[in-house]
This record gives sequence, C-alpha cells and structure tokens, in this order.
Amino acid sequence: MKPKILVVDDEEDLRKVLDFNLSNAGFDTYTAATGTEALEMARSIVPDLILLDVMLPDIQGTQVCQQLKTFPETQKIPVAMVTARGDEIDRVVGFELGVDDYIVKPFSVREVVLRVRAILKRTGGQEEESAVEESSENEVKFGDISLDNVRHRVWISDAEVKLTATEFRLLETFLNRRGRVQTRDVLLKDVWGEDINVTPRTVDTHVKRLREKLGDSGNYIETVRGVGYRFAEAP
Repeated sequence: MKPKILVVDDEEDLRKVLDFNLSNAGFDTYTAATGTEALEMARSIVPDLILLDVMLPDIQGTQVCQQLKTFPETQKIPVAMVTARGDEIDRVVGFELGVDDYIVKPFSVREVVLRVRAILKRTGGQEEESAVEESSENEVKFGDISLDNVRHRVWISDAEVKLTATEFRLLETFLNRRGRVQTRDVLLKDVWGEDINVTPRTVDTHVKRLREKLGDSGNYIETVRGVGYRFAEAP
C-alpha cells in the first residue's frame, strides 16, 4: 500500500506542485487549504505523514499540530512543518509540540520528496501499541535503557518513555557511538539532515529535553565543553 501524504497549504499553486510530484514519486497525496480542513481530513484518512504550512488563513500550523497530538487516531502521525520563517524560536516551539522536521521555503521539490522518504523511513509507519514480545535482534540495551529501533520505542527499566522522532534519532545516534565525542555539527548533519536550516543551539535544546525524559539515565550524556557531547562508554 502506498504511503498517504496530506499536504496542507493555502497556496493553491504550491499544493498542486507538491501533489503532482509526490504522486509521481509513488505516494497517495491529499491536500487541504486550511487548518480546519486539515484536522478533518487527518482524522478521516489518517495519513502516514503531514506536510503542514505554518501560516494558514484560519489556524496557525503550530495549533493544528497541537490539536493533532490530542486525538488518539492522529497523535502519532509524523508532521513536517513547511515555513518561510527563519526564526529559531519558531522551530523550538514546533519541536516541543512534536514536529518531526522543518522544510523552509523556498525549497526544491526534490528536497521535499527526499525529506518525506527520510521521515517515513525513520518513523517506520504507524504500529499498534500492542504488548508484543520484544525482539532482542532489534533492541539496543544500555544500563536501564532499552531502545527498539524497529518499533521506535524506548524504555527506562519497565517504563516506556515517550520521545519525539528527533529525540529518538538523537538517542539512537548516541547509543550507536558510545564513548565517542559528537560535535554539534556532526549531530546536526546525522540527526537533522544536511539540508535542514537549524543552528547548533537546536542540538543543545534537544539534548536538554532528552536528558530530562531519561531521568537518571540522562547522566550518560556528557557535555564536552566547547566541542559537543559524548555518551558514556559503559553503564
């Protein structure tokens, strides 16, 4: 089954361009011109990814995202925010609401297609939160931390920790590179992607939030002053 993409933007020409190119790239595409329409369609079709413009005529894109996270049927849908605004504070607010990526206008259609594929690959689609047996083949364990990279879930001891897609990728990167210093620039490239327009301060914001969610296990993430971060080599 083709992944379903919902494109939300009040610019008709842009909707048509994205609709055409994403369809040609092998996706089932749906479009909405307002936040209200987007919320209705998201609950109706339950897309695999939403491309959401920040500036909409009725509801801000951030508010749409916030509402999506309150509905059980839409709260796990990855959201990529499309914006012409470059303020970092907008991105920080978006990431705190659970936005998975930012695409800044003007952009190339090829970039959007690649971003969409990358996000879908990272999130692995939607899976039921069922109590299935853990697969040790797909699980990384470190101290009290257990990370399942197939089902995109993390536990501290027996308690599941809810991470955003970006926080999950950040933790996964740290766990795979234990004991090695990771500069902010390297983390930006490997976690956020080469083309995304964010600053090194964004890394600090996410590391702080990840530490808080991990509780005592957050102490495994060490700050290397003037360089970046290093995950402990052993528990």
